[in-house]
Amino acid sequence: QVQLVESGGGLVQAGNSLRLSCATSGGTFGSYNMGWFRQAPGKEREFVARIRLIGWNTYYSDSVKGRFTISRDNAKSTVYLQMNSLKAEDTAVYYCAAELKNSGNYHSPLSWEYWGQGTQVTVSS
Repeated sequence: QVQLVESGGGLVQAGNSLRLSCATSGGTFGSYNMGWFRQAPGKEREFVARIRLIGWNTYYSDSVKGRFTISRDNAKSTVYLQMNSLKAEDTAVYYCAAELKNSGNYHSPLSWEYWGQGTQVTVSS
């Protein structure tokens, strides 16, 4: 059973930065694509970023492209989300996720098998 634990969330002013971390255990980290989703109050969970296990190709939602960077450290079994130039609309609970199979629909939460408990990010304007 793969376990994911996020950390690094908090309260930050607009324009500043935060880095989220997701530590994994119980599985073979190098076998999964890893990603981040977020969910704001009253809204559906939405895709933020993905990094593949092969080639480490990265993918981003249009709303965060150019501001957020996803990376992974296989030696530490950890994936990161560096968030710069934060905006009030980035406020949400951020979830780390693991994808066991390459999916043509990675934007959908249904394509991801394992999830962390989430970490709150609040951006004040």
